[in-house]
Amino acid sequence: MPLRITLRQLEYFIAVCDCGSIALAAQKVHVSSPTISTAIAQLEAEIGLKLFVRRHAQGLSVSQVGRRFLEGARETVAMAHSLGNLANDLAGKVRGDLHVGCLVTFAQIVLPRLRRSFVDTYPEVQFHQYERDQSELFAQLHDASLDVAITYDINIPSDLTFVPLADLPPVAYFSDRHPLAGRSEVSPAELVDLPMILLDLPVSADYFMSIFAGLHTRPRIVEKTRDIAVMRSLVANDFGYSIANIRPLNDRAPDGGKLRFVPISGPARSLRMGVLLSEGTDSSRTVAAFLEHARRHLNNHSAFSLTSP
Repeated sequence: MPLRITLRQLEYFIAVCDCGSIALAAQKVHVSSPTISTAIAQLEAEIGLKLFVRRHAQGLSVSQVGRRFLEGARETVAMAHSLGNLANDLAGKVRGDLHVGCLVTFAQIVLPRLRRSFVDTYPEVQFHQYERDQSELFAQLHDASLDVAITYDINIPSDLTFVPLADLPPVAYFSDRHPLAGRSEVSPAELVDLPMILLDLPVSADYFMSIFAGLHTRPRIVEKTRDIAVMRSLVANDFGYSIANIRPLNDRAPDGGKLRFVPISGPARSLRMGVLLSEGTDSSRTVAAFLEHARRHLNNHSAFSLTSP
């Protein structure tokens, strides 16, 4: 009698293996923990194997047979996605699921508007968005839980393809009361001794610190946050300045405080925003359509602003 296994069960199984827990896997795939637990139990019952070793105090870990089953599960899910892409190509249509990640630093500014215009153009696409830091984007492109990602060209692995769309120079964030807020530009030397709010995200934070590399001294960091909205409000309330490579379309922090954005002069390199994808992914008609759509909508900076108001 043939096994009755669903792709969804396999995807949930892979997510639990990758995340190490049902709770984290549930967050990753945006379903409830009981949904994943039920799917795993049904999968184990169908194949007659225990894929996980369950320990009351330590949670669960992948069993020996589970590790072998994982290899086949990955191949099966990847093949199913390939068949879906082939069906779209044969039908000449852009449709199906599209999983798009975006760097959390600018996801709120770039992704919703881009998503809106894309799904209006291609209504048969089921668009799924994920806000992640740089390291998470790399990992999820590698395990195929993301089809593409919008991010900066920082530490890109050699097995991923980066398609540049826009050059974004570094910008200092100040409150409108800061002594440097009215400047046309500011140098790293003028910033290094001032209190700084560091946007402390993996990979990105190293880039912000590199802006001061030529000074042979570190900036005076007084606060760290992983949330760009919190950073903006801290700056607007005069707890320090900060640095980013993109600015919102208005000059208000989330709490209503007023901000100013001043370009940083000197040798600090601009970052490039672009689309990141795994090798061969652009052969998918849906991914290729998204890439072309992103080129049209992001390379002219229409979704954001880079100059002081």
